[in-house]
Amino acid sequence: MSAKSPYPNDLSGRALLCKDVILAAGALVLAGFQENAGRAFSMKGPQDFLTETDAASEALIRSAISRHFPEDGFLGEEGGGKVTDRLWVVDPIDGTANFARGIPHFCISIAYVENNHLEIGAIYNPAQDELYFARRGAGATLNETEISVSATGTFDAASVEMGWSGRVPNEIYIRTISELLALGTNVRRTGSGAMALAYVADGRSDAYIELHMNSWDCAAGLLLVEEAGGVVCPFMEIGTLAEGGPVLASTRAIAAGVSQASRIPLAAPHLAPMTSRAPEANRKGSGG
Repeated sequence: MSAKSPYPNDLSGRALLCKDVILAAGALVLAGFQENAGRAFSMKGPQDFLTETDAASEALIRSAISRHFPEDGFLGEEGGGKVTDRLWVVDPIDGTANFARGIPHFCISIAYVENNHLEIGAIYNPAQDELYFARRGAGATLNETEISVSATGTFDAASVEMGWSGRVPNEIYIRTISELLALGTNVRRTGSGAMALAYVADGRSDAYIELHMNSWDCAAGLLLVEEAGGVVCPFMEIGTLAEGGPVLASTRAIAAGVSQASRIPLAAPHLAPMTSRAPEANRKGSGG
């Protein structure tokens, strides 16, 4: 770490840097959105958008982390990286299809993982100026105000969001949606998995499911939900930081049913009885 760095070489210093750099990246992303720079986009794959602003946002975040914590690893959606014991996991814009089409529902997602444990997570939607932040053991906040998952107690009052990935057969999605609807839930999709997890953390949604999701899309959000009192899947056991895996996050009352419908297990001690393993997925690319 540079001797002139204002950030101590510990978790508190990394938490401060995380907040500062996500706001700086948010200003860059918002400028691109407002100036229509992001409307010039290319396709990385089917329904997988790439904008000029993605690369600029990731470069800003990577540069700041490298400057202040040069020994930390970095894993980003655009530039990749490798998994290390101290690792920053970054999505420079989640919800790029929304961003590219002028819909103000997108975010930057940054997580810090140490020895395979999520320690810090931040999600920022600059279009709404909403900053979600969590540090393990310290709760979760939205714009510095403490948040918690919803108190929804029945499926017929529940709203569940479900992401999509081409790595999983459509038949599995159709089956999962059918089982959720049979429980009485409302099922929706808004185009940003990271924002969907943040909305579970602050009670705007009651659960989020994605059958395959990359770590940069979900790491920060899973910590947010857990720190906001929700239940999450054991992502580090059923998936990996490098390859991704299935994701589930929920308010407690409906977690077991959502787990059954999706075939995604809950982290102990909230394990639901399972009839089959979580669906296998092609471990290539991202979901969200």
